[in-house]
Amino acid sequence: MPRRFPDRLPPWLLPAIGGAALTAALFLVFSGGEGRKASVEPQALATMAPSTGSSVASGMVGSERLMSDSVVSAAEKISPAVVSILGSKKEGEKEPARGGGTMGLGSGVIFARAGDKVRIVTNNHVVEGFTQLDVITITGERRKATLIGRDQITDLAVLETDGAGLKQIAEFGDSDALKAGETAIAVGNPLGLGYAPTVTKGIISWPKRTIPVSLGREGELDWEMDVIQTDAAINQGNSGGALVNLDGKVVGINTLKVADTGIEGLGFAIPINQVKVVIDALLTDHKVKRPYIGVVTQDLQSFTAGTESLKLPAEVKKGIVVLDVLGPAKDAGLKTSDVIVELDGKPVDSTLALRKYIYGSKKVGEKLAVTFYRGSKKTTVQVSLSELKDK
Repeated sequence: MPRRFPDRLPPWLLPAIGGAALTAALFLVFSGGEGRKASVEPQALATMAPSTGSSVASGMVGSERLMSDSVVSAAEKISPAVVSILGSKKEGEKEPARGGGTMGLGSGVIFARAGDKVRIVTNNHVVEGFTQLDVITITGERRKATLIGRDQITDLAVLETDGAGLKQIAEFGDSDALKAGETAIAVGNPLGLGYAPTVTKGIISWPKRTIPVSLGREGELDWEMDVIQTDAAINQGNSGGALVNLDGKVVGINTLKVADTGIEGLGFAIPINQVKVVIDALLTDHKVKRPYIGVVTQDLQSFTAGTESLKLPAEVKKGIVVLDVLGPAKDAGLKTSDVIVELDGKPVDSTLALRKYIYGSKKVGEKLAVTFYRGSKKTTVQVSLSELKDK
């Protein structure tokens, strides 16, 4: 199955990574609509209050001061644990295969100690394609970093570097407890503006938003990510930085933003509860182990060769056309032009649905019952899932 992010991005969607490495990406679909006027700011409401209600105005100012103090406290707690990450190629090496150039800039979050080392979580697209990685601390000190593991599908990676003098370790919060409207603080290093992290404030626009993702070079939307939507400003170079709550606890890892005329405040972060699971896998196996069926497919609904050639029963309108078979699927007897309609007895109608079921419900070594049509004949075979290997 194709697994790489595409080389090109729509102009309105940018991974939050700076430098020349503007290459990893996800695609978002938006419906049209008229823009809305901004609501009146609380400060304006306070100044409009009558003189007899001065206590109302002063109360609002006091409330905002308390909020400001909370943001300051949260920022001070997390900032020392946020670092800049520089990706580069060694002299004489070719540019990354994904076309990202020879230099890249992102952010990372120190989350654990391991002896005299510290471990840092960041985005996969910050480190992918680079053979040399460096970390710049809040004090401006540059240190070599080692890649422990990375995962393209979740867009996460873990690095390790010398921990001498690095005292602050980020504390993870609970992303499942997030509520729409609560304060969110993004901390990272946008555009490489010095080595001290930049802090921006907003809210959690929605705690769990599902967005379509392209894993291949063709730009086909063949995966979905669950992300936190925030209006806290996330810019190039913020990738891998922290999204935190007012307690200074990390609730997400910033990953991308939407950029287009008339669109403001659409940033996204990977929920920290999901990040914890991936971190554990990367520390244990240096990758996330996923099952592999061994088919290259196209949705029946968009089959360009024409469904007539498949000779399917008239009632079969949805399914997955097998374009190529290898590995487990080939061993089980699947062939090109077979049309998969069920997995373990459950209807399946797209490559996305197939991939999500296998990755989310099956394990390496398990059996998968695949029901398919070969012409007008319906058949079920058992496929022994192997491990998906990195290309």
